[in-house]
This record gives sequence, structure tokens and C-alpha cells, in this order.
Amino acid sequence: MTTSTTVRKRATGSLLGLALGDALGFPTEFIGVPKILDWYGPWRAMELPEPARVSDDTQMTLAVGRGLRAAMDRGLLTPQGLEEPLRKEFVDWYRSPENNRAPGRTCLEACGLLQSSLPWQDASQIGSKGCGANMRVAPVGLVPGLSEEQRAGAAQLQSALTHGHPTALAASDLTAHAVRLLTQGAEPAALVGLLRAYAVDNRSRYHHRWLGDLWTRSQDPTPEHFIARGWDECLGVLERLQEALRDPAPEADPCLATGAGWIAEEAMATGLLCFLLFPDEPVTALRRAACSSGDSDSIACLAGAFAGAHAGADAWPTAWADRIEYQGELVTLGALWDQ
Repeated sequence: MTTSTTVRKRATGSLLGLALGDALGFPTEFIGVPKILDWYGPWRAMELPEPARVSDDTQMTLAVGRGLRAAMDRGLLTPQGLEEPLRKEFVDWYRSPENNRAPGRTCLEACGLLQSSLPWQDASQIGSKGCGANMRVAPVGLVPGLSEEQRAGAAQLQSALTHGHPTALAASDLTAHAVRLLTQGAEPAALVGLLRAYAVDNRSRYHHRWLGDLWTRSQDPTPEHFIARGWDECLGVLERLQEALRDPAPEADPCLATGAGWIAEEAMATGLLCFLLFPDEPVTALRRAACSSGDSDSIACLAGAFAGAHAGADAWPTAWADRIEYQGELVTLGALWDQ
């Protein structure tokens, strides 16, 4: 880890950026771009709402963060060591009175089943590749000291507890990998190429140790065939992202280029697009993501996670960071992983 990586407080920056993007995009979700502009004015001047309340995206990110912290407090990160605290955190979220921020149906159905003694693979929604798993995976990319196998396995396991579709697994893995690359100082211009190479390398790698027999719930003939479907969809959307960046259109709705973000691979790509259009203007990236026709809060929280991992905690206006909901817990987790 370089000195600049430490000084920038990239983990704190990523978590704050995720929550700020979430709060900025939460009011604009389900609204078309013309109406957003009509209600909120020019997108480059969008202000953080008052109060700065977040959606289930940030709540579930914190659940993943707490689960990771609990698992690693006990020693080496293992599938069994992570599953128990993650399952507990997801069930606690499901039962919480604060779970009233437009949560996704897949998360609700799976977390309801996780309350029982069922194997988690039977709770997993194998047909769902909604964005609810990869918008919460950033902590897996921020925790220092993991091997590549641990990071990939943890990213896919936290997805699989609710979203078992292979594309949800692959997109979560890619999102965590992108966050990790940015915390390590990767250049934004090189990011898409690095992610494509990672996807190709992992295309037929099924993490048996972390996923068990999840693949048998699908119609695929082998675990390798199962996971390759997910990586192929991610490779497809990365091609669309590369194409969009060859001829950037910063004033256009980003969803027109890489998708509306309701599904995992599109949320990842459109969040990345907003960040990569403005790699040195993190607040502008958030505003572009929030002023979009699709799943605005999930797109903006991913854009914020990427931008904060790149630029660090000082990227965000103090007046915004100081009043974001859950600020204390976000900063505490970030400080733990910035050490």
C-alpha cells in the first residue's frame, strides 16, 4: 500500500461516496430525466437533500461491512466464518423498523427465508440478477489483506445469500474488484481493460468452497457452465461501456448507453460510466448518476463508491459528509480499513 493510498483515506471516501450517491439519487428514482430537471433544476447543481436520508442500498452495505468485520475479528476469512454473521445481519435488516426505504423484492424474499434453518442455498433467489447484491458489495473491495480467492469468494457469497443468478455473482465480484483496484491507485483510464481481463480470467471459475452446490438449483449442466453465463453477460456490458467512453456524452442520460441499472451488470456499468466520465470531479459524477432515468440511487451509490475509492475522503464536501445518514458508522468502518 502506497503512502498516498493511506493518506487519501480511500475506504472512508468510498463508503461516504456510496451513501452520498444513494441519498442524492433516492428522491429521483422512478422519475424520468425531464421531470428531474424540472423539479431539481440543472443536474450539475443538484444539492444533497435535507435531511440526507439513504435507501436500503446503504443499509445493506453497512450490513455487509458489519458482517465482514465480525468474521475477520475471529481470524482468517472463511466461507463458514462469513456466512453466519452475514446471515444474521441480513435477517436483522429484514426485521428492522428502518427497513422502509423501498427495499427490493428479492432481498425481502431471501432474507425472510434466511430466518429459518434452511441451507442458505435454498433461500437464494437463483433466478434474480437484480442490482441489490452488487450495490452493497463495496466493503469486500475495501477490506485490506484478503487474497484474490477470498475477495472473489466473499463478493460472490454475499450476493448469493439473496441473488443467486450467475450474473449477480459475477457483477458483485467485478464491482468489488473495481473498488479494490481504485484503492490501490489504478488509473481510471485503465480500469475497463483491467476489469475485462479479470472477467476473462475468471469466466469458468466456480468457487465451490464459497458457493457449495448453489449451481445445482439452476438448469446448467455443470458449475462452470453456470458461472460462465454470468461472466459473459458482464463482458457484454463492459463492451457497451467501452463503446460509450470512446465517444463520451456527459450531457446525455447515462442509462441510454449502458442500461437503466435495475439489473446487476447494468448497475455496475452505468455506475462506472458516471465515474469515468468525471474521474476528477467526484461530485459531478454523483450528480450525473442521480440525474438518470433508471435506478438512480443504486447507480449513484456505485458511482460514489468508485469515485471515493479513487479520490479519498477529501473528495466530498464537508457540508455533505457531515450530515449524511449513518455518518458515524460509515466513518468508523472506513477508518478501520484505512489503517
